[in-house]
Amino acid sequence: MAIRILIADDVDLLREDLQQTLDAQEDMQVVGAAASGAQVCRLAAQVDFDVLLIDIEMESTTAGIRAAEDILAQKPDALVIFLTAHETENMILMSMGAGAVDYVVKGCSEEELLRHIRKAYAGEPLLNARIQRTVLKEYSRLRRSEKSLLFFINNVSQLTPAERSLVRYLLDGFKTREIAAARCVEVVTVKTQIKGLLRKFGCTRSKEIVRMIRELDVEHLF
Repeated sequence: MAIRILIADDVDLLREDLQQTLDAQEDMQVVGAAASGAQVCRLAAQVDFDVLLIDIEMESTTAGIRAAEDILAQKPDALVIFLTAHETENMILMSMGAGAVDYVVKGCSEEELLRHIRKAYAGEPLLNARIQRTVLKEYSRLRRSEKSLLFFINNVSQLTPAERSLVRYLLDGFKTREIAAARCVEVVTVKTQIKGLLRKFGCTRSKEIVRMIRELDVEHLF
């Protein structure tokens, strides 16, 4: 039985070349071709297919990703392979996060493209070593962030109102003398309070506290 493939690419020439290449294979059949994310979503609802070969950047830079997410929500068994011109860590993570089983860099050889499709259909997608490293690195980062967030929230709950106010000044870029003037206290008092914050957050500089808050996206707590 032939692998039924749905194609989406906004460049007419590339889309036509893809269709010609795939239709020339004895074990493949192109069942539809679209020029945009919106168009391929409509087409996916009308035809039966096994593999969606979709360009990431079409009417917008992430149109293919959005379309793939919508299609997989309706057809979770579909196999998505992204076509991309940019092999970056961010693109890899976006692709995997959208539910793709693989991605192919545009300009690769015909043999490589066909191998990716066949392997994906056989349940053995060619996630190369770089993709695996990237995904594992992101997983580790998220685990570290989770621990940091729990540690941070626990410490925030122990802050005094004065300390929370001090953090707000630091987030707003105030210097020690400016904080002292705004609070009508001595500079040495502010320095002592900052030292207390550093101990609670396990930091050595006030800039580290600010960076931690922004990286964890919890500035709204202050």
